[in-house]
Amino acid sequence: MTWRTGAWLLAAAMMTVSGPALAGKIVVSNWDGYMPKDIAAQFKAASGHDVEVAVHATNEEIMGKVTATNGEGFDVLFVSAPFAQVLSKLGIAEKLDHTKLPNLKNLYAEAAQLKHDPGNMFSVPYAWGTTGLCYRSDLTAEPTSWNDLLAPKDDIKGKITMLATDRWLLAAGMLAKGYSVNETDTKKLEDVKTILIEAKKGLLAYDDTTFYSKLVSGEAVMVQAWDGWCNYGITEKPEIKYVVPKEGSDLWADTMVIVASSLNKDVAYAFINFILEANNGKWVAENILYKVPNKAAMDALDAGLKAKYPNLAMTPADLTKFEQLVDVGDSQKDYARIVSEIQNAK
Repeated sequence: MTWRTGAWLLAAAMMTVSGPALAGKIVVSNWDGYMPKDIAAQFKAASGHDVEVAVHATNEEIMGKVTATNGEGFDVLFVSAPFAQVLSKLGIAEKLDHTKLPNLKNLYAEAAQLKHDPGNMFSVPYAWGTTGLCYRSDLTAEPTSWNDLLAPKDDIKGKITMLATDRWLLAAGMLAKGYSVNETDTKKLEDVKTILIEAKKGLLAYDDTTFYSKLVSGEAVMVQAWDGWCNYGITEKPEIKYVVPKEGSDLWADTMVIVASSLNKDVAYAFINFILEANNGKWVAENILYKVPNKAAMDALDAGLKAKYPNLAMTPADLTKFEQLVDVGDSQKDYARIVSEIQNAK
């Protein structure tokens, strides 16, 4: 997730955008590689309108830009659900007119009831999934609990990675303890910190971007992973498997929002509606290897793809049993502090 926070960062130059938008042209900011490279040309052919695609590496990066300028210079933003909530609270995210988004009909019913935005009032879900354990089935037994990661057996110590981003690093400890993945109780957060400082002793690294490569090479045998990124490893090494531990997962969602100050809202609506077409959602599932909340897209997937990547076959009903990551308000400062203390602990 999705980041999300750097999950899809590739080696590409950053585009910068400033000044008022040109008439009929929109600026869309997304993670690199999260849409077809020719999406601008596709949309131009379909609508006659121009799109400039800007790239952000993390949620935090684009939030820094748009909160400093009230969104000026941008029209559509791809951000993870908790950040969409913040944009709405700040008045930067447009309240959506569903009559301008007829392709919302392509979404699963569950996608309109996500906790961060019931009814899709200010955001449209783009991709969603779980976080679990990705492991080498030929080198270690199937893990069943988050404690298999946090308190590993001696033979796999030093061959484990965890995600560095605060929401997911802390979620591993929260789930192991049976706490909410949006926990704000300070005592419980300190409990989680203690667990994760101890878990650090068994780690090879904190890693948000190359963990699946470590699995492929055998340098790591078990990693905390987003489901789609585990699929990248499966592509290269079929012995790699993915499992959601018995204590469960978070539910993450990446979303699209329209900037309230956009000078070209009708084009922004047309762009999101275009993205909601079945073939565009299908591209995401086939190329990014993440589940999408677009039923029409998922129904069009080849059955062989779901057989090769079993986590793609998880149903929305099963997916939404997990607690969704949402904005934790001022407690985000505690999250950032605790993660810094964990990572700097000796």
